Order: sequence, then structure tokens, then C-alpha cells
Amino acid sequence: MLKRIRGSIMLLITAIIWGTAFVAQSEGMNYVEPFTYNLVRTFLGGIVLIPIILILKKILPKGKRTPESKTSAKATVTGGICCGFLLFAASSFQQFGISYTTAGKAGFITALYVVIVPVIGIFFGRRTSLKTWICAGIAVFGFYLLCIKSGFAVLKGDLLVLICAIFFAMHIIAIDHFNSKNSDGMVMSCVQFFTAGILMIPCMFIFESPSWGGIFAARNTILYAGIMSSGIAYTLQIVGQRYTAPTVATLILSLESVFAALSGWLFLSEKLSVKEFTGCVVVFSAVILAQIDIKSKSYLSNGDETNEKEVSK
Repeated sequence: MLKRIRGSIMLLITAIIWGTAFVAQSEGMNYVEPFTYNLVRTFLGGIVLIPIILILKKILPKGKRTPESKTSAKATVTGGICCGFLLFAASSFQQFGISYTTAGKAGFITALYVVIVPVIGIFFGRRTSLKTWICAGIAVFGFYLLCIKSGFAVLKGDLLVLICAIFFAMHIIAIDHFNSKNSDGMVMSCVQFFTAGILMIPCMFIFESPSWGGIFAARNTILYAGIMSSGIAYTLQIVGQRYTAPTVATLILSLESVFAALSGWLFLSEKLSVKEFTGCVVVFSAVILAQIDIKSKSYLSNGDETNEKEVSK
């Protein structure tokens, strides 16, 4: 139980960091283009993890660094590369999609990974409890109240962000898969950043005109996005998901949009309307409901027995 609570807290911190990073990312776009921004932040995230991994390797026994007594190098590297491809695709589609649609619609569409994860899970033989489906539906309704400010029309940008949501859902499922293969979470996170960064290099030079001046001007936002949003948050996501069922993890991570709205209110003086505030309450309620025990069982669904066994180790 303590491990499950620890995992949920890690994912909650991840959502808070990602939400507040929207302020930094929005400001950074005033100086550099999407691929350039994402490239620098992902490489920075990977670089930041290297000394952390080395320090932990020196001061902690291997069994204390990961929940398993033995990690798999193959699963770690393979997982890092696969997650890197998915991270590259998701972040790229999202950044370009935002250029063609409103931020509110983009936030709502991206949040659809809450529903996409259990849908994709069906094709992998994973059953999802009725309670999780209900919580996902409540969360989507909350995001609608929070993010949609006008009529919903499917435009080019909307489709791009929808593709982004699908890739983020696949990213979450991939993390869960390689966690079950005894991967080293922190090393896998480091590998995924360098993989995503390498994939962005040709895209940056082909589609953009990067400059050191623009990167330097955006340095503060890049440092925050690279160290906090990339290096720390994505690593907390990987480690936190080890103790949390993927469908529940998506609900916690989806709080990113709620914290994005709150950080906009705190740091950019943006005000929440009654409708938007209601959306925040609805989403939080969905997450809390997903964590409540039913019939003396943990918040993991019956279909997540594999994860529950893994947590109890």
C-alpha cells in the first residue's frame, strides 16, 4: 500500500511540474521554434540525469535503486529507445498542433489519452474495471468544462493534437510494459531523452532556422522545461508508474491541464471562470474516486492483477 501511495505521489508531482511548464513553454516560443525548443530541452533532460544516475549507483545498493533485485539491460535500452520514439512523436505533434488550434481545445484533445489508454489496453488483453471507465468519462467531462471555451470543430490542428494524444497513450503503455520487464527506470528515462533529441536534429535543420541567440534568449524557460519538466518529471513518471496501474496513472497525469490553468492564474494573472473552476473540481474528483478502495480491494482494477503482484514485491 505504501508503495502504491508513493507511486501516486510521484505521478502527482509529475502532473504539477508538467502543468507549470506550460508557462515556460509558452514564453519560450517567443524566441525559438518547436523542434529547436524540444531538442534542447530533451538533451538537457538526459544530461541532467547522467550525474544523478552515477551518484545513486555509488551511494545506493542496486536493490535499493530499483524495486527488483536484478534489472534487465536489454529491457532498459530497448524501452528507452521505444519511449524516445513515442516521446518525439507526441511532443512534435502537440507543438505543431497548438500552432493551428486554440490552447483550450489542444488541452482537451491531449487529455483524451485518459480514455485512449484503456481502449488500447483492450487490444493487449488488459481488462479495465467499470469504475475506471466511469472515472475516465468524468475526467473527460471535467476537461471539457476546463478547456473548451467555444464550439468544437475538427480542424487541422485538432487532428494533429489528437494524434499527439494517441502517441502519449502509447508512451504510457510502453513505460508500463518495460517496467514489467525489470528495466532500470532512471536509465531508461535518460535513453529516451537522447533518442528523442537525436530524432529532432534533422527535423530542426530541415524545417527551422535555429540560432544560438534565440536559444540563449529562451535559456530560462529551456532550463526549467529541460531540468524540471523533462529530467525530473518524466523520470518520476517512469518510476511512479511502476507502482500504479496504467489506467489510474493516466488519470493522475491528466491533472497536468488543471495545474496548467492554475499556474496561468498564479503567474500570468489569468482568471478562472466558474465553468473552468468547476472543471478543475470535476477532474480532481475523478482522480480521487479512482484511488478509493472498493469492496476492500486496492484501487487497481481486477484486470490489473499483474501490476498488483508487481507492487506487492
